[in-house]
Amino acid sequence: MCGIVGYVGPKEAAPILLQGLKGLEYRGYDSAGVALLNGSGVQVVKRSGKLSALVEAVDEADPRGTCGIAHTRWATHGAPNDVNAHPHVSSNGRIAIVHNGIIENFSALKTMLQDSG
Repeated sequence: MCGIVGYVGPKEAAPILLQGLKGLEYRGYDSAGVALLNGSGVQVVKRSGKLSALVEAVDEADPRGTCGIAHTRWATHGAPNDVNAHPHVSSNGRIAIVHNGIIENFSALKTMLQDSG
């Protein structure tokens, strides 16, 4: 079980996303994170543990942007740590995703993407 929230609009996204995660925290206590589109790329802040750890990290990092996604995770696959926390970011840092569940066909997807460059 996980909680996913997104925001696109005129206001700073981080406070809105964190408020959304607070309402979804019961759906995952293992880790949480946010990704914001900030005009020069995607800025991601994520932490293992309870949502309060993410709130502290966001306060320190002060990410900016009016478009973002956020996720709270209940680890059903993979350890509950910073690496496995969502959002996940592409190797070039241009795309951030969150998802709920296990991507069973990851190997086939990886091969297809590598084959297409």
